[in-house]
Amino acid sequence: MTRVGRDFGDTMKKEAVPPVSADVIFTSSRFPNYKIGPNSQIVEVKEDPKVLSMKEVVARETAQLLDQQRRLSVRDLASKFEKGLAAAAKLSEEARLREAASLEKHVLLKNLRDALESLRGRVVGKNKDDVEEAIAMVEALAVQLTQREGELIQEKAEVKKLANFLKQASEDAKKLVDEERAFARAEIENARAAVQRVEEALQEQERMSRASGKQDPEELMKEVQEARRIKMLHQPSKVMDMEHELQALRIQLVEKSKQSLQLQKELAVRKRSEEDVSHLFELDGPEALGSYLWIQSCSGRAPELSDCSIQWYRSTAGGGKKELISGATKPIYAPEPFDVGRVLQVDIISDGQRIMLTTTGPIDPAAGLGNYVEALVRRHDTEFNVVIAQMNGIDHPSQSIHVLHVGKMRMKLCKGNTTVAKEYYSNLMQLCGVRGGGNAAAQALFWQAKIGLSFVLAFESERERNAAIMLARRFAFDCNIMLAGPDDRSPLRT
Repeated sequence: MTRVGRDFGDTMKKEAVPPVSADVIFTSSRFPNYKIGPNSQIVEVKEDPKVLSMKEVVARETAQLLDQQRRLSVRDLASKFEKGLAAAAKLSEEARLREAASLEKHVLLKNLRDALESLRGRVVGKNKDDVEEAIAMVEALAVQLTQREGELIQEKAEVKKLANFLKQASEDAKKLVDEERAFARAEIENARAAVQRVEEALQEQERMSRASGKQDPEELMKEVQEARRIKMLHQPSKVMDMEHELQALRIQLVEKSKQSLQLQKELAVRKRSEEDVSHLFELDGPEALGSYLWIQSCSGRAPELSDCSIQWYRSTAGGGKKELISGATKPIYAPEPFDVGRVLQVDIISDGQRIMLTTTGPIDPAAGLGNYVEALVRRHDTEFNVVIAQMNGIDHPSQSIHVLHVGKMRMKLCKGNTTVAKEYYSNLMQLCGVRGGGNAAAQALFWQAKIGLSFVLAFESERERNAAIMLARRFAFDCNIMLAGPDDRSPLRT
């Protein structure tokens, strides 16, 4: 026997309804709730006033399973998924039972409504009103039952999805367990084979030692020392020590080369002083790319350089034609890549007297600069940090950092997002080292982007300045442009 209540909404009146008999037993109106309890077991939660929806339950349990999957081993993971699969099967069975119970509810409600309809025709007065009210309540119950069926269908789909996921995960976990087991067995077999080989080798060595007698201790000590030496040679630290030693030897070689050049220069100065007692000036400074040369007075009778006319030249080492370096009229000159392999000469004219000074030999290239430029050539665009010293021949007041971009097709000077100059390689563009200036001449270059726009740019180091010149001339040469300084017509040599 089942008593039907009237708690269907706020619009229903709370009055007594005659009991109705049926051969159907209603099951719980909520889907069972589960959670993972101690020892990772899925247990059923007792009725709680705050019942979660099926979506929330599925989402929470899926998140817990995924979180545990990250922490468990392969074997534990397979066990967990098998337990989850069993729980999903249990949930699916309960959903099937609820569906059957829902079907029985529909049959009950139909029978109840038919009975009330037949009863309404036989009663009058207040009893008829009660019967009509009962019929309305049955219809409302049918509507609620239909809604619950929709929810049940949705919950059933979620349960099936969870069951399929757990089943696939369980199969994957079993596969992983089988693979790990096979791998472990293979490792065990390999270990057993290795142990057996070692035992056989030990037995063979023991037989050989018995046959050949006791080995000489000194011989054994020599073998141990040789083994240690071979081991030390193969250690990375030893290789690094050898590299450091090689680097130190290179540095010493460069220093010895500089000393040799200095000695050659002093020898040439002494020879000239012996030949010409009226020697007044001499060239000083390293004769290599990345440095600068300056005219130094070596006699008290020498006139002031400010009162003299100065002009620098470059010529081939064999004493070929002398080429004038336009704009190089200062006592200091910093060689640029064009000057490598050439002899520099400076003429000093004072009171009609002409004094000629030359370097002791050709200008030497900078160590490692060629490899550095070859590495930069592979890039599409190379950036150099510079400071604008002059713009159109006027000193630039700002000392802020700018960026010079040397690309395969163009050069660009910018500060942040602001472009100061951007020009493609052309016959109007000029680029060379600064011809004059002070001690920083070796770190500066002259760049004429176009007619009416020129810059003197100071770099962070001599290497950066020379690399920028060589890189730009290399890219310009690829565009059939000879990028040189003012009035330079010599063939491109970088």
